[in-house]
Amino acid sequence: MKIALISDGIYPFVMGGMQKHSYFLAKFLAKNKIYVDLFHYMDIQNSDLPDPFSEEELRYIHLIEIPYPKTVWFPGHYLYKRFLYSKAISSKIIDSKIMYDFVYAKGFAAWSLLGKKSKYLNNTPIGVNFHGYEMFQRWPDLKTGLQLQILKLPVIYHMRKTDFLFSYGGKISKLIALKGFENKIVEVPTGIDKSWIRKEISPQNETLNFIFVGRAERRKGILEINNVIKTLDASLKVNFHFVGPIENHLKSKDQRAVYHGPVYDAEVLKSILDKMDVLICPSHSEGMPNVIMEGMARGLAIIATDVGAVSEMVTDSNGWLLNANNIENELSQAIHKVTQCLNLNQRKEHSILQAKKLQWNEVIKRLINQIETINKTYHKQ
Repeated sequence: MKIALISDGIYPFVMGGMQKHSYFLAKFLAKNKIYVDLFHYMDIQNSDLPDPFSEEELRYIHLIEIPYPKTVWFPGHYLYKRFLYSKAISSKIIDSKIMYDFVYAKGFAAWSLLGKKSKYLNNTPIGVNFHGYEMFQRWPDLKTGLQLQILKLPVIYHMRKTDFLFSYGGKISKLIALKGFENKIVEVPTGIDKSWIRKEISPQNETLNFIFVGRAERRKGILEINNVIKTLDASLKVNFHFVGPIENHLKSKDQRAVYHGPVYDAEVLKSILDKMDVLICPSHSEGMPNVIMEGMARGLAIIATDVGAVSEMVTDSNGWLLNANNIENELSQAIHKVTQCLNLNQRKEHSILQAKKLQWNEVIKRLINQIETINKTYHKQ
């Protein structure tokens, strides 16, 4: 089987949850001897990183780098660049005349190809993964909402044009169904590499360590974390660690806040997580965050907002779910619950058990089975 994986960049060349997911898709498809043409672009800052795939994996992965377009800023320039990027990919695919068994596309990367599918790829099923569909989820503020508004029509276009829509389950599947595309849903969760999964948890720290991992964009809940830290009594034995590119003006001045900056090395990130007790993910919208999966695998209890497919990973057994309509207050309450929790170690242990159920070597088999089933039914139509 030969698959075209049209990515929005891959980790570690481009940082982000979508990029990590694309990386692991390619890696584990190759481990299962599936041939993959991986279309991607390079972030200039990370362009000198070594190849993330092994020699054995590269026997099945053909890396095809597509230069990311540059334009001057104007309202909607983000979408315009995404369309130009998709156009370069579709030209490459059409000119190659390769007949793929399946095209797996991330975000807007198949935009141009979907418009040409009936002419050039009529016999090839295409599946699109928009991860969290954040433009249809709750907005943290009006400014973010207005920025997301512009994405709605192009996303609906993709949903109409594509053959299948990948979903992580939970509220993501419900959202797709509400838009009228229930018959296109293909549910496959994200996964975690077994190398991430610890055999046992670290002992609970006397001063509890909470950690946030991610970008400082508004929907991720950085503002809510900072506001909660301000309200916590100085006598409370807690520290808050942050991993990611967080600008100075978004950093808390509280002495209990510790900033590690961006971490690109997985082993370094593991060593940081291993010193923590609880991962915080108070997002206003999400898909199925890799950071939660990684936190669980390293034996952390989880505090996260009940959005997207988060409830597929976080339950009362391993953490606390926050109501998306009242994130700041519920985050504060959850932090206090952690400080008074008598079974925190038990929740941490349950996180590892939950992560074991979602290992990539099993998740990828589910994806391959879905694609094989799609191909059988698709070509009978």
